[in-house]
Amino acid sequence: MKIHEYQAKEILERYGVRIQRGIVLEDGPDFAEQVAQAFDHWGGKQAVVKAQIHAGGRGKGGGVKFCTSKEATVEAASSMMGMMLVTHQTGPEGQKVRKVMVCEALDLAKEHYIGIALDRERCS
Repeated sequence: MKIHEYQAKEILERYGVRIQRGIVLEDGPDFAEQVAQAFDHWGGKQAVVKAQIHAGGRGKGGGVKFCTSKEATVEAASSMMGMMLVTHQTGPEGQKVRKVMVCEALDLAKEHYIGIALDRERCS
């Protein structure tokens, strides 16, 4: 099963894990306005825009942008939306970005990545 970053964060938050807050947006007529509102949601200083695709390496492929203004946040989200994001996990064809997450920018001391593998042979 593949889930997006925002979906994983929702699950972790339900179990009391502190997460980076974010708002997931899809393209639409008021997309830029929603991105601007998301930037203001955390005090309007800095934000991170993250493409939501099923692949790692999004930052190296241009799918994660740190922004220090509302205008830069809107520009980053607008340019990311609909792009074919190519990473080491997507192959040369890439994946189309259909959702972006606008997150609060955090000064992290430590970050953890979690992966879960299911062995169906052992679960029967």
